[in-house]
Amino acid sequence: MVSEHDIRKCVTEILKEMALTGQGPPINNVSLDSISEGILPDILDRDLSEEINVPKPHNLEALKAIKKLTPARIGVWRTGTRYLTDTLLRFRADHAVAMDAVFTEVPEEWIARHNLPKFRTRCENKDMFLTRPDLGRRFDQEEASKIKNLVGQNNRVVVFVADGLSTTAITVNAMDTLKSLNDGLLASNIKTSPPFFVQYGRVGSEDSVSEITGAEVVVCLIGERPGLVTSESMSAYLCYKAYLDIPEAKRTVVSNIHRGGTPAVEAGSYISDLVKLMLEKKASGLDLKL
Repeated sequence: MVSEHDIRKCVTEILKEMALTGQGPPINNVSLDSISEGILPDILDRDLSEEINVPKPHNLEALKAIKKLTPARIGVWRTGTRYLTDTLLRFRADHAVAMDAVFTEVPEEWIARHNLPKFRTRCENKDMFLTRPDLGRRFDQEEASKIKNLVGQNNRVVVFVADGLSTTAITVNAMDTLKSLNDGLLASNIKTSPPFFVQYGRVGSEDSVSEITGAEVVVCLIGERPGLVTSESMSAYLCYKAYLDIPEAKRTVVSNIHRGGTPAVEAGSYISDLVKLMLEKKASGLDLKL
């Protein structure tokens, strides 16, 4: 029978070998005790573009250059017919982060801290939101009345935040984008309504908001479907005089708002310029000539 001591020794040797062969992060004095004490670095903290797993690549500099151009997993290499252990662990870790972004709720503390009135679409819970996209585009009469009372009828622009498919994207990017956007509109004397939060909101919820409020331009900041590269990507969908079931070609979108794409503050400034142009040209989407 294998003793616990033998198992611990075996695992320690494997971890050391992974570090020496480049299949894992540099590790010194590895032991299971050090793991339990949190000494090993978080696998998600490593920059994949800096890691070269291909043994003796024919053109190392070319491989490094390619990895700098894309966040895709390039040159992950293999052991036999399988992924390297470290590659598989990183894949599963990134997948877990993406799943968390989809299935968790935006914390009530975050909503309260930023003084965002909360409204909910016709979805009653996360499961319904994921399986009934149509209900995530509409509000019941009570919620619609509350939105109308908050916004009023004298605002040309309405901006709101929706959780969408990534709560992480919202908590990381929404407020910086919103502040920059509001600053840009304020500088141009464009009146906006108080921002609010929509729980279980799809992109099409802005069509309902537009009909409820009568605003000329509605801006929806929403979390996008996460991938294995990032779970923090947020988009802004803008529409001029939207209506229910408006063609998607009528929307203007600013996508990939995150630290590895368009920074939130920069995105907010750009969105404010788009809003001003839409009000001037009375158009959005393909009808708006940028």
